[in-house]
Amino acid sequence: MDNRTYIRTFQILAFANSTEHYSLLFAVFFLIYTTGVLGNLVIISAVILDVRLHIPMYIFLCNLSLVDLVFTSSTLLKLMDILVTGNNSITFHQCFTQLYFFMFAAGTEDILLSCMAYDRYVAICRPLHYHHIMKKEKVILLLLGTMASGSLNSVFMTLSIYRFDFCRSNVIQNFFCDIKALEKISCNNTGFYIVLYIETLLLALCPFLLSVTSYVKIVQTVLGIKSTQGRRKAFSTCTSHLTVLLIFYGTGVCMYMSPPSEHLEVQDLVFSVLYTAVTPMLNPLIYSLRNKEVKGALKRIISVKI
Repeated sequence: MDNRTYIRTFQILAFANSTEHYSLLFAVFFLIYTTGVLGNLVIISAVILDVRLHIPMYIFLCNLSLVDLVFTSSTLLKLMDILVTGNNSITFHQCFTQLYFFMFAAGTEDILLSCMAYDRYVAICRPLHYHHIMKKEKVILLLLGTMASGSLNSVFMTLSIYRFDFCRSNVIQNFFCDIKALEKISCNNTGFYIVLYIETLLLALCPFLLSVTSYVKIVQTVLGIKSTQGRRKAFSTCTSHLTVLLIFYGTGVCMYMSPPSEHLEVQDLVFSVLYTAVTPMLNPLIYSLRNKEVKGALKRIISVKI
């Protein structure tokens, strides 16, 4: 029987026990969302307007900011609406639309971060061949492949969840339509966690291993530089990306690789907030505060406007 005969709407009840704090929660998430959106728009504007940033590293960074905008908008806008109106219902199709865009952003960012790590590997370990390896055409193909992979994975996972029969409950114990929360209220989910773990290994572990391999090679090359200043300069181009990489994968692993349990709802909620809201907010701050080229581009743009 079609699952839509069971459930027509879901109830998002992540903060149902804190209704008296809705105004405070709205202020916090509004600040997180606004900071993330403005920060990512600044990064995108800097890369587009400053021709000195029209190189693969910053083209990848621009696309990372675009993905982060999708990341936060797909989850936080509905949450803020709930906190303002108190209406925590979401229709069946709205829920799966939200799930699709969230999965698309998460999968795309996984692969995009590994592409950025590979770019840093080529720049530091094979600098004489950098312009040949990271040609414009190859960068475009990498970006198109990244977007296509993220979209296909999102379609596959969304359709897998769509086939579930949601007859146990219509209550989602998270602040958005998340895979783990939907799986808990489904009836015919036998073996789905195997699918989830396989998908996580393929789309998260493989890009992560590529990133780790790239940074192992980078560290080996940097340690081989005799000049202390040279080592510092070489590694300074990677610190921002490495920080983002660790935060993103750290929160993602905690969110999805923990075993299912009825007693982990609060923990899942905390890691969900860190993964979907805080991390996209921190990304532009990390890159703009720790990257001399981005700060220089912003200063040049501001000086021209003035």
